[in-house]
Amino acid sequence: MKRDYYEILGVSRDVGPDELKKAYRKLAHQFHPDKNPDNPEAEAKFKEASEAYAVLSDEEKRAQYDRFGHAAFGAGNGDPFQGADPFASFGDLFSELFGSDIFGGGRRGARGRRGADLRYDLEVEFSVAALGGEEQLRIPKHKACATCSGSGGERETCPRCGGRGQIALQQGFFRIARTCDRCSGLGQSIKRACADCRGKGRVETVQNLSVRIPAGVDSGVRLRLTGEGEAGYDGGAPGDLFVVVQVKEHPIFERDGTDLHCEVPLSMSQAALGAEIEVPNLEGKEKVVVKAGSQSGDVIRLRGRGLPRLGGGPRGDIIARLFVEVPIRLNDDQRKLLEEFARISGDEVSPRRRGFMDKLRDLFE
Repeated sequence: MKRDYYEILGVSRDVGPDELKKAYRKLAHQFHPDKNPDNPEAEAKFKEASEAYAVLSDEEKRAQYDRFGHAAFGAGNGDPFQGADPFASFGDLFSELFGSDIFGGGRRGARGRRGADLRYDLEVEFSVAALGGEEQLRIPKHKACATCSGSGGERETCPRCGGRGQIALQQGFFRIARTCDRCSGLGQSIKRACADCRGKGRVETVQNLSVRIPAGVDSGVRLRLTGEGEAGYDGGAPGDLFVVVQVKEHPIFERDGTDLHCEVPLSMSQAALGAEIEVPNLEGKEKVVVKAGSQSGDVIRLRGRGLPRLGGGPRGDIIARLFVEVPIRLNDDQRKLLEEFARISGDEVSPRRRGFMDKLRDLFE
């Protein structure tokens, strides 16, 4: 004896469509054969619930069932499908409920397959990355054949799948569809191949491209050129080209975000007396006055002279750190002058040196 359909789904006889669907979804997820492999009991419950929902979700069949029960669908056998495949309509049911096509009831695959994306590693000069510019690329890739417009040649309806793009297979009470291996789901096969691309629909080529490098770009940034990747298959859309930027090192500057760091040497006399010196920037160099008594490690900051911010915003700074050069070789005149300077200075100690000596004394006393 077959169980009552309402009992199978665990709902009342006045259940609405939404609650009915919710109850069936729960049972279908619970007993689906993919989640219960090699479990005949779960398979039977899944089949039972699917049959119950197929009847109760159809207004006409539900009305007949409510009036006559299982007898409404056959002489004693209770077959609501009257000898037809009870799962023939479940593909649409599952597409509606789960967005899947396990019974092969979905649409035929769309024509064409998207081309592959490409990657190109581009090394650029520091100045180009900082200020922006144009770079020329030569990209080896496939493009759509101009002779056959990417079709591969003259086409005909696929004789294996009859133009459906799918081949149905029966596995137990399931009817499963898979993509046709002859036409790859297109529903068409090549009758006469194109002489130029030999039926592939694509030809090898080298393309010259111009890519704009935005100001402020850093190493590792990916620039996307839509549609400049490999050509698609069978009329499909082309892939994209991703240009991965690698910025060359600068001979003077070190980058820290949008700020640029550098070191600027000073002579002893410039540091002691003060002077006008030249500090480099991205466009060249500019003159800056350093005060008398400047020390190694003192910093000059040129605001807004650093790198642009990628995507907009204020520019960074140039941070120039001073270091005082001590002469390595002295001629006689230089030596005499320094000795005279030392004699005149006597025991004079600078504030910085005095502070260091005090800390040293406190450390060891």
